[in-house]
Amino acid sequence: MSAMSKISVPIAVAVALGAIIGAGIFVLSGTAIALAGSYSLLAFVLVGFVAISLAVQFGNLGMIVPNAKGAAYSYVYRAFGSEMGFITGILLYFSYATSIAIVATGFGSTLASMLGTQYAHLSIAFSIVLIAVLSAVNLRGIGGAAKTDTVMVIAKILILAAFVAFAVLFAVSTGSSGASNFTVPAGTSPVIAILEASIAIFFAYSGFQTISTFTSRVKGGAAAAARAILIAVVISMVLYVLVVFSLILLVPASKFVVNADPLSFALSYVHAPESLFMLVNLGALLATASATLAMILTSSRIMYQISADGLLPGIMGRFNKKTDVASNAVLISGGIGVIALFAGNIFTITAIANFGLIFSYIVACLAIVHFRRTGSAQGINLRYYPYLQIGTIIALLVFMYGLPHKAFVINVILIISLIIIYYTLREAEVKRIVRVRLFK
Repeated sequence: MSAMSKISVPIAVAVALGAIIGAGIFVLSGTAIALAGSYSLLAFVLVGFVAISLAVQFGNLGMIVPNAKGAAYSYVYRAFGSEMGFITGILLYFSYATSIAIVATGFGSTLASMLGTQYAHLSIAFSIVLIAVLSAVNLRGIGGAAKTDTVMVIAKILILAAFVAFAVLFAVSTGSSGASNFTVPAGTSPVIAILEASIAIFFAYSGFQTISTFTSRVKGGAAAAARAILIAVVISMVLYVLVVFSLILLVPASKFVVNADPLSFALSYVHAPESLFMLVNLGALLATASATLAMILTSSRIMYQISADGLLPGIMGRFNKKTDVASNAVLISGGIGVIALFAGNIFTITAIANFGLIFSYIVACLAIVHFRRTGSAQGINLRYYPYLQIGTIIALLVFMYGLPHKAFVINVILIISLIIIYYTLREAEVKRIVRVRLFK
């Protein structure tokens, strides 16, 4: 691979930010406030620290398995083999594939709002068009997708900075500190409120795994990719907290409801200038478009790696070496994203996607323990081992426990189905029944 084909650390950071700064700010921030009021600020910080912990560990995993294209799946497959790899990979893949719908919904909702109420019924149609266009962009190659994402990321960060500045200036000009806006839902336990909001926004930080699908393409190798992952997560956490603080500064926390367009709602509430309203809506379009682009990229490369390892039919992972793209996987991911648009409201889809993410993170943390015990991590500085892994796994289990019952049931059924499918296919492949004694 030539040096010209490598991706710089800043561009790798931009791709991760493209995946992270989308649904979290422009789609899920209002949902978090609706669930927890001003406690949502603590939720973003809490999940942010868990994400930083995961970023450090995924950076280490990238150095142990530098040529992986399947993110957490590849690490689990290398550590624990085909069965756990298959289950983790499919859950992770569907988490990212359905996440395409989450961020595309934000795009469609925002565009429909900008065009006027007469276009409100076309929200899903706009989302479908976006997925189709960005699938085509991905088919052009990872380099082109990364450069496209970089431009959109720079623009949306500048727009978010303008939104935060307006909120601060608005509070100053009205002579109000906005303290009365920072309320919490009546009769709600702080712990429960923070947990509910954390579960809702957990998905928002998941985009950093995008870098883990092209670690070998980053200039400076796995160490540089690890640095890019950490930088992206820290920048995202700071932006998330600033924007949520600004939202509550503009609108009382009690006024927020679950919707896909919270920034526009806040600006409308305070009768902001039309120019700022349009600018922020443009930022929402860019943010959700770049996040959709990154989700298609990530999910398709995970499917490619699962197929390359022989755990899915080869046709699903057909790979174009010239463009470094799994073309069939891109089309399949786009199709699943479109179908998921009709699966229910944003919170339901997010909760279902979160289970697969949390599951993959837990097993990835265990993979680090495995690599350390087997000597595969020699020469790599596993900071705070094993305390970082233990603390992260405990936090992830708490998040999983707090998932809505419906999401938990759906994913447990999926895991059981995957186990049945795996062993049915395995026994058909070896053409003999494997019998072992588990106890003497």
